Amino acid sequence: MSERFAAIFSSRFWPLTLKELRQIKRNRRLVVSLIIPPTIQLILFGFALNPQVTQLRLGVVDASRTRESRELVSAFVESQAFAVAGQFASADEMGAALSRGELDAGLVVPVDYAKKRARHQTADVQLLIDAVNSNTAAVAGGYAARIIGALNQRIALSAPPPGMQPATQMASAADGTSLSNAPPIALNVAPLPLARATVTPRITLFYNPGLLNSWFIVTGTLGTLLVLNGSIVASASMVREKEVGTIEQLLMTPAEATEIIAAKIAPLFLLLCGDVLLAVTVGRVVFGVPVRGSMLLLFCAGALCVLAGIGIGTFLATFTRSQQQAQLMGFFVNPPLAMLAGATTPVEGMPKWLQPFTLLNPVRHFATISRGVMLKGVGISELYPNLLALIGFAVLLVGISAWRFRKQLG
Repeated sequence: MSERFAAIFSSRFWPLTLKELRQIKRNRRLVVSLIIPPTIQLILFGFALNPQVTQLRLGVVDASRTRESRELVSAFVESQAFAVAGQFASADEMGAALSRGELDAGLVVPVDYAKKRARHQTADVQLLIDAVNSNTAAVAGGYAARIIGALNQRIALSAPPPGMQPATQMASAADGTSLSNAPPIALNVAPLPLARATVTPRITLFYNPGLLNSWFIVTGTLGTLLVLNGSIVASASMVREKEVGTIEQLLMTPAEATEIIAAKIAPLFLLLCGDVLLAVTVGRVVFGVPVRGSMLLLFCAGALCVLAGIGIGTFLATFTRSQQQAQLMGFFVNPPLAMLAGATTPVEGMPKWLQPFTLLNPVRHFATISRGVMLKGVGISELYPNLLALIGFAVLLVGISAWRFRKQLG
């Protein structure tokens, strides 16, 4: 094995590596693609991929027109999750506005709302939600449940009468037709008055106490960017040798095919490893993502992820003759890697039959390592299975791609 490495890193290896560095220096587009796209993508992902929604357009039908009904509407507005976009005379009129896309949700307060409140009876209200966007509808329903739950507690705290069972009713509609007849769904936010509560939950949030969604997104997309950028840059660099015809010139030299491949991979690997530090810096400066664990472990995992990306790009280059073909081939590989990584959405949210396939994705293992190191501060004793998986992927992908490329050179 030592003789093999000595043959690869012989005196001919360094002139070939220097040639690759000079060629990369002349290719300004390649240098720019190593810096600008990862930075912009990481910032956009951190800001754009956010499931939280605020200032939802709320329509109100207040048939009660009392202090109690205004208190209910104010509770929705004070949460900053909803903003009143209009007052309507009837539910049908508000439903028409929902169907035109002018509203995201509608609140219907019945005429007897204040009277039932005064009698300490169940006061029913109806929330109508445009569920075309299912994620927004689910989030809006959760917001409404928490808002009315907090209102129930405030009412019970101010005057907790015995036997009071405050509740709300919510109905969501996928379109704006016949919304006034939509069947209500009981939430039963607080079936018992606050005065009778015997259990008080105290919630402690570990690792992300601010519930910043950008921390989850940034630590997950690090590996995605490393693999995607590595595969794109490697395939473009390898295919360019075929387009300009320098492969034939290299074959005329005394250098062996293994030396040529190693000399082409080494500069790309060193440059792409700089993207690991760049991505961590952007996450720290822009989003305040901490690094609570070993930076060395994170860098080594990122380097293995880069090697896996280079292996994928080199493998794709062996099937193509131009950079355009390599990019088109990448569309069949890179999107599945990004979607099956658990980078932007939890793996547990995927179908059960699909979850085992994520274990065949190097990005999935790097996402686990990056979140463990940066957010939890855990070490190699907990993350060694994912690190071993990354080593296996890097060796396998680079080995297969080098074998394919050497076979073509032969």
